[in-house]
Amino acid sequence: MAPKQQRGEATVDLLLDTALRVYADSGRPGFTVNAVTAASGVSFGSLYHHFGSFDGLAAALYIRCSDQLCDRVVPEVIRSRTARTGTRALVRTYLDFTREHRDVALFLHASVHSRYLANHAQEVMTAKEAAFAPIAAWLHTRIAAGEMAPLPAHLIEILVMGPVVEVAQRWLSTAYEVDLDEAVRVLPDRIWRSLRAD
Repeated sequence: MAPKQQRGEATVDLLLDTALRVYADSGRPGFTVNAVTAASGVSFGSLYHHFGSFDGLAAALYIRCSDQLCDRVVPEVIRSRTARTGTRALVRTYLDFTREHRDVALFLHASVHSRYLANHAQEVMTAKEAAFAPIAAWLHTRIAAGEMAPLPAHLIEILVMGPVVEVAQRWLSTAYEVDLDEAVRVLPDRIWRSLRAD
């Protein structure tokens, strides 16, 4: 790799790392282009060169955070031999990741309805579909084997991720008291019961 390309990749990583730290420290109100450039020491021009806009930086950060989550969740699910163990692995691993990577989880959950994702919706959706494609294929196999109810993919996602996302959001918030250990114990089997074939 050429030195110029190495410097470019290092600048991209620095901006993404700094943007996550700024968001974790200051929340959405403090998540600004001025804050990120000041904290990183990277110029406005360089940020816009690499990401096109501050929204582009935020969308790239969202994709990177989503990829980090997928890197943990996907292997746990697809190596599961049954629909039940795979469902349990998905729920448990998602909540464990939330606990272990609070800053990443906070950015993912807080960004879902943000302007910067709306402005890059197609790019974000394409990246998420690619990252979760192995789980989609695993689900198709489990449904075809008769282990899971033959529901549309979006309903399966709602049944699984609805409770998990709500628990994660409440745990990340300061407005609720949520016992994540209890959720990890209780939710996997409860969610599985909603998915198993009748």
